[in-house]
Amino acid sequence: MANEQGVKRTPLQAFLYWGAVAGVWGLIFLVAFFAVFATDLPDVSKLNSVTRQPSISYLDRSGALIAVRGSQYAPPVDLDKLPDYVPKAFIAIEDRRFYYHPGFDPLGITRALIKDVSCWCFAAGGSTITQQLARNLFLTLDQTPRRKAQELILALWLEMKFTKKEILALYLNRVYFGAGAYGIEAAAQRYFNKPASRLTLGEAALLAGMMKGPSRYSPVSATERAARRATIVLDEMVRTRAITKAERTEAFKTPVRVSSVLANQRAQYFTDWVDAQVRGMVGEPTEDLIVETTLDLPIQAAAESAVRTGVGASKVQGVQQAALVAMDGEGRIRAYVGGADYSESQFDRATSARRQAGSAFKPFVYLAAMEAGRTPAVVVVDEPVRIGGWEPRNYTGKYLGAITLQTALAQSVNTVAARLANEVGTGNVAAAARRLGITSKIQLDPSMALGAVEVNPLEMASAYAPFSNGGFLARGYGIQRIRTAAGKVLYDRNLERRPRRSVIGSPALQYMNMMMREVVISGTGKRARVPGYDIAGKTGTTSDYRDAWFVGYTGGFVTAVWTGKDDNKPMKGVTGGGAPATIWRGFMAQALPRLKAQTIPGGVVQVEPPRGAIDDILSTLGMGGDDRPQPQQPETRAPPARVPEEIPY
Repeated sequence: MANEQGVKRTPLQAFLYWGAVAGVWGLIFLVAFFAVFATDLPDVSKLNSVTRQPSISYLDRSGALIAVRGSQYAPPVDLDKLPDYVPKAFIAIEDRRFYYHPGFDPLGITRALIKDVSCWCFAAGGSTITQQLARNLFLTLDQTPRRKAQELILALWLEMKFTKKEILALYLNRVYFGAGAYGIEAAAQRYFNKPASRLTLGEAALLAGMMKGPSRYSPVSATERAARRATIVLDEMVRTRAITKAERTEAFKTPVRVSSVLANQRAQYFTDWVDAQVRGMVGEPTEDLIVETTLDLPIQAAAESAVRTGVGASKVQGVQQAALVAMDGEGRIRAYVGGADYSESQFDRATSARRQAGSAFKPFVYLAAMEAGRTPAVVVVDEPVRIGGWEPRNYTGKYLGAITLQTALAQSVNTVAARLANEVGTGNVAAAARRLGITSKIQLDPSMALGAVEVNPLEMASAYAPFSNGGFLARGYGIQRIRTAAGKVLYDRNLERRPRRSVIGSPALQYMNMMMREVVISGTGKRARVPGYDIAGKTGTTSDYRDAWFVGYTGGFVTAVWTGKDDNKPMKGVTGGGAPATIWRGFMAQALPRLKAQTIPGGVVQVEPPRGAIDDILSTLGMGGDDRPQPQQPETRAPPARVPEEIPY
């Protein structure tokens, strides 16, 4: 190569010449690069300020953590206090040349560019830990050339301002681990209920593996995928000589146990329910909040287990969903299940679904009758009846003749309930239901006596609570206190307590408890019996077996269970005395010992019914509350567009 005078340059001169040309053009490129991409860089002076959504921590009645909504930050962890394999796990899988590059990795970028060309896309790979930190601190997650260029500029700035150790500490304390946890300390607490300083090698590998996608590699929702990813991390740590093969083998032998509360997603329906209330009570939080709830996690676990088991065992009968609400006599919600599986459906059937109550509504009919002067021993006649143009029929299609009101409720006789509501007035029945806590619309057609009223499980539990607590109103609630993380109290239910309002007097309360005990002793609710406990309740089944209920109680504690399908299609002969009563018993058998349940208050009124002839009739008809499979034919035909087609018990 020759210069302008025709003198040929030596190889060294040519190298220096073209090196200088390249340097000039490189300098021009860098100036242009910074001029274009650095004009709207974020303010790096706010490095230590964190803008995030405040978190809301929900605690059960004993202070145990139920859930955290929003973001969770823990105090920054000192890198020197972490086991050395914790940072090494992140370096091995995310940026093995972290200590040797100036903030960006040319080899990593080259690999990413090759991938871009091969797939004609813009790949996200190639980012170093420093670049990821820059993105997390200052930038959005947009995968655009401009954002990547700004990420590179900020990574160079971080490398000039901080040491490698400081960058790694910032990264571990700010990176997002999913489930609302930001930083290694919050992640260790959230997933393993321990500080980051006590993480095992396997736990560290699992957390490092989540960096590829916190949701996709979550140890909660994607256990197997997270485990495979953790294995890859351990293999990379061996390749980079961060650990030995023996240490990897030992890590495989040490089980990793994810926090039971987070792993099992306890009380997610309940958390959704109270979360909406919190925001309505105090607005959108501007600082971290702690909400003390009424829930009892051990009882909640029993409720979720009973619902899951009961639905699984009844699928052959068409049961697809169930809901359960349990509350004490004061109205405190102790267990709340809005569906069989929260991960499959977040629709809350405990409060958001309204389904017909069926015969679970009959206690309000009988209460109005007791308040009008009847007693359980009053003898009535079970026979065909016509009310206007409506002719209710019994579930069995048979009639018992002369029976007491106690027997009529225990056996859920439709003709007696319909005539009784007509005699005392459907308006008085509706008034009694409203007084006890039913808030849904109650139509006054004659069919309301058989439960043509749409309600939800929380409503039914609240309305049955006065039977269990001595006759006092008890509206269900889940929030006890709301305070800031600093201790400022924003809400305290104890400050709003008012004198309890009596809604059932004597002797009506004693009469109702006497009759509803008989439902469980010898009537349609026999499957709900828990030996050794004073229990009462009522079954309910609606049109074509679309809904089945059991609402039962003991002293100061009531539980409502509903089963059915979300599309309101019929199940296969499922009655309230079947799947709902079985779920109820499965839950209460575990909950009652913890509750130290008392007998139902109000004493027992001895009202002796004339049982001799009646028992003979029941025996002849094969009744008396046995547990034999029930017939599937419809029970009550109703006028079109006014009442349901049929309402079995």
